[in-house]
Amino acid sequence: MSTVIANTDIVLPDRVLEDGWLRGDGNIIAEIGEGAPPTSAAMVRLGGHTLAPGFVDIHVHGGGGSSFQDADPGDVAAVADFHRRRGTTTMVASLMTRPLADLVHSLAALRELVADGIVAGVHVEGPFLAAAHCGAHSPDLLRAPSPAAVDALLSAGEGTLAMITLAPELPGGIAAVRRISDAGVLPAIGHTNASYDTARRAIGAGARVATHLFNGMRPIHHREPGPAVALLEDPGGTIEIIHDRKHLHDSIVTGLFSRLPSGRLALVSDAIAAAGLDTGRYDVDGLEVTVHDGEARLTGGGPLAGSAITLSDAVRHSLTAGGDRHSVLTAASRTPARTLGLEDQAGSIRVGRRADLVALDQAHQVVAVMSSGQWLGRPPR
Repeated sequence: MSTVIANTDIVLPDRVLEDGWLRGDGNIIAEIGEGAPPTSAAMVRLGGHTLAPGFVDIHVHGGGGSSFQDADPGDVAAVADFHRRRGTTTMVASLMTRPLADLVHSLAALRELVADGIVAGVHVEGPFLAAAHCGAHSPDLLRAPSPAAVDALLSAGEGTLAMITLAPELPGGIAAVRRISDAGVLPAIGHTNASYDTARRAIGAGARVATHLFNGMRPIHHREPGPAVALLEDPGGTIEIIHDRKHLHDSIVTGLFSRLPSGRLALVSDAIAAAGLDTGRYDVDGLEVTVHDGEARLTGGGPLAGSAITLSDAVRHSLTAGGDRHSVLTAASRTPARTLGLEDQAGSIRVGRRADLVALDQAHQVVAVMSSGQWLGRPPR
């Protein structure tokens, strides 16, 4: 059945099409145009709204009270549904530091769920992280990326593993970056105390992503720029940013959007199981986390423990802070999809692509979500 969405601004890969229309046929975008739309029994008019590609989150651990960590099929489906109904139609399941055997088990268990399309892949954040910037990751479980440990993850995650975050200054770190890259998996630099020069070496070895820039890494100093500057200088690298107004100041985010070329920034949620829950204390994958005023920290005044937002919140914060509409929505869709190698499936509104769509009102709130051509909930009126 054909569905026509009309009278809306449509975020295309290269511009925003004002007063546009889109026709979907099954789960595929069949036509895009402007002005008078074709007639259809299933017509949805979105006057004053913006129609964007479904969001793509390359760094999310959980949400709505459930987590990806143990790869329980029910929990994975619950997390995916929680975020999908809030606009994230494609996501990577992020796993935090655990004993290597546990991570190997989770990777193997997630393989079928990736094949079923519930999640688009897996991101392993740790255990190859620096103790000095480990954040909420258990320092007792951190280790250097030995060849055997790296190969264990790559083997368990074959066809499933999309990205590994590591600190390249650890013993064997540069070799690990090269091994991960050669295996077709994205090496990401994060939770690191690397110097500028070491980060540059890691980029030369194949590192292509900055895991939540500025958070969990050595800060910038005028005599030792550190990893953030090296990552920002790399023209081919993707820069993750968490815009929950807790991890980064608005001015940092708007500055990045205004200074970096379109296609460099990827908004991420870094959401944990407590995302979407009320203020309180929660057991999150064995850690006691307190959520207060939208901020998630290890209980007792500890470090930030991921975030309590969804990607739709990050989009709204970025737009409200003054970010350019096309750039912000690209950072929530096309850039992360390209980073994952999924641009032929997700992340952009093009004829022939899957009909994953998000409608935003003038206050930048998500008012409707279409996933693979199906409205989640009642279609907007």
